[in-house]
Amino acid sequence: MRRIAMLLGLWAGMAGAGDLPDPLTAADFPPVDMEEARLGQLLFYDPILSGNKEVSCATCHHPRFGTSDGVSLGIGDGGQGLGPERVTDPDNLPEQRVPRNAPGLFNLGARQVRVLFHDGRIERDPSRPSGFRTPMGPEMERGFDGLLSAQTMFPVLSADEMAGHYGENAISKATRTGRITGPGGTWDLLARRVAALPDYQRRFDSVYGLAPDQIHFTDISNAIAVFMAHEWRSDSAPFDAYLRGQRGLDEPAMAGLRLFYGDKGCADCHSGPLLTDQRFHAMGDVQIGPGKAARFESHARDTGRMRVTGDPADAYAFRTPSLRNVVLTAPYGHAGGHADLAAYLRHHADPVAGLADYDIGQAVLPDLDVADTRIMDDPAEVAAIVGAVTRPPMALTEAEVAALVAFLESLTDPVAQSGRLGVPDKVPSGLEVAQ
Repeated sequence: MRRIAMLLGLWAGMAGAGDLPDPLTAADFPPVDMEEARLGQLLFYDPILSGNKEVSCATCHHPRFGTSDGVSLGIGDGGQGLGPERVTDPDNLPEQRVPRNAPGLFNLGARQVRVLFHDGRIERDPSRPSGFRTPMGPEMERGFDGLLSAQTMFPVLSADEMAGHYGENAISKATRTGRITGPGGTWDLLARRVAALPDYQRRFDSVYGLAPDQIHFTDISNAIAVFMAHEWRSDSAPFDAYLRGQRGLDEPAMAGLRLFYGDKGCADCHSGPLLTDQRFHAMGDVQIGPGKAARFESHARDTGRMRVTGDPADAYAFRTPSLRNVVLTAPYGHAGGHADLAAYLRHHADPVAGLADYDIGQAVLPDLDVADTRIMDDPAEVAAIVGAVTRPPMALTEAEVAALVAFLESLTDPVAQSGRLGVPDKVPSGLEVAQ
């Protein structure tokens, strides 16, 4: 009876709000082999998977920064340090910043996830033998257990992120010449590095029954994916307890919940238990940094989903991000244009005005002598971003902004925030672990 009374009280507090999602349950997540997860943990934090052996997955996705990196646009290869304190290496200066903001990793292992990356270049496709589609083509999709495993193929091939720049090392050379798969290709070279280490040999044999010469890059990716799915599963935030009828939210958060699920319409896109419709919308986000251009192009724009589909109707549309642990993952936007969540909400409510008033001081950018505001300084480029926005502006008072922030704070999961296995003290390669 007490539980029923509590539920009635919680529902009464929802007056003015629309339908809430069902709570996440264990059935929403695949089972985890802990030995496999521990192997993936070591690989995630081991710089051995980068061309110059200086960058790991954790460099840009660290629990200290909400599984992101705390900056608007990161510095991968050619950087030293971690987070906002990361600086460039004068002996190996990066050519540019990483073009997009490093997304958080929470709940990427959930069964409902069907698309990854800001532009959705990896997504489920039941018509393919692998069950998913990537720009790499079907011949490069074999062996990956799913979306989360397959996403690891991209950072290790990126000169700005992990591979290193042309001619610097065997990995970057193989990638530059298009040798990705097969003997002597990028993935084979990385696998041979890992397989040469006795600790990894023992672990791959124990987990997968593989001899050193049988270890492939996809086995490495599969282990990393299991680790990420386990480490940053997020279903124990105050909001989750609220959905389960276990406890209420304080009044500021409840006020924000009513706005979020009510007439502000946030849940139209940030829907379901993952708080994303996993679709693509042109929301007028700020574009700073190098953008996404082919090698033969010289522009700095990022047209988002259109780069994947080729459809002009998708111009400047980006995937709706999950809001799980969002207060931990600043800066915000596909280019990380806003370090402050409240400021981003104001821009999001009226992007036309936000673009007109934008100041690069709202971003967090490690020092690098590059032109970061080429798009924002060009009225025609800004007009193109504005022209893609179809949603009318929404009025938000400062009190409503504060209430929405209070609700978003209720999405912070202390278990996922700290992680389940944590940061290892050392890795089998003996290389430095980003702490």
